[in-house]
Amino acid sequence: MSEKMTVQERDAFLREPRLAVLASIGARGAPVAVPLWFEWDGEAARFFTSALSPKVKRLEADPRVSLLVANPAGENEEWVAIDGRVELHEDGAIELAERLAERYWDTSTPGHRETLELWRKAAAAMRRVEIHPTRIRTYRD
Repeated sequence: MSEKMTVQERDAFLREPRLAVLASIGARGAPVAVPLWFEWDGEAARFFTSALSPKVKRLEADPRVSLLVANPAGENEEWVAIDGRVELHEDGAIELAERLAERYWDTSTPGHRETLELWRKAAAAMRRVEIHPTRIRTYRD
C-alpha cells in the first residue's frame, strides 16, 4: 500500500544527498528536464547554475518548475516533487556551490578541488536559484 510522507519524513528524505531532476518550460512550450544538485531548508529548494546556462533563459521566460527527487532503482519507491516558481539571485551562488560540493563530492580529490577553484573564479557569473513551492507531492511504497 502506498502512502504520503509526513513533513518530517519528507524533510529527512530531502536532506540526503540525492540528485534531483528539474523540469522547466522550453522556448517552444515543451518540458525540458535536467539533473542537478539541490539543497532543501524545509521551505525552499535551492540550486546554482551559470548565468549563461540555457536553464537561466528558460527560467527567466517562465519561472514555473517542478523538482523531482527520487530513490534510485533497487530501493523502495519513494519520491518528492516540489512544484513552484523560481527566483534567480546574483548573490550566494558560490557559497551554495561550496556547500553542495561538500555534500555530493569528496572534495579532497584533485579534480574536485580544481573544479571548485574554477567555480570560485567564475563566481560573478553564477546564479543562485530558489524554488518556492506552491505544491509538494510525496510518495512512499
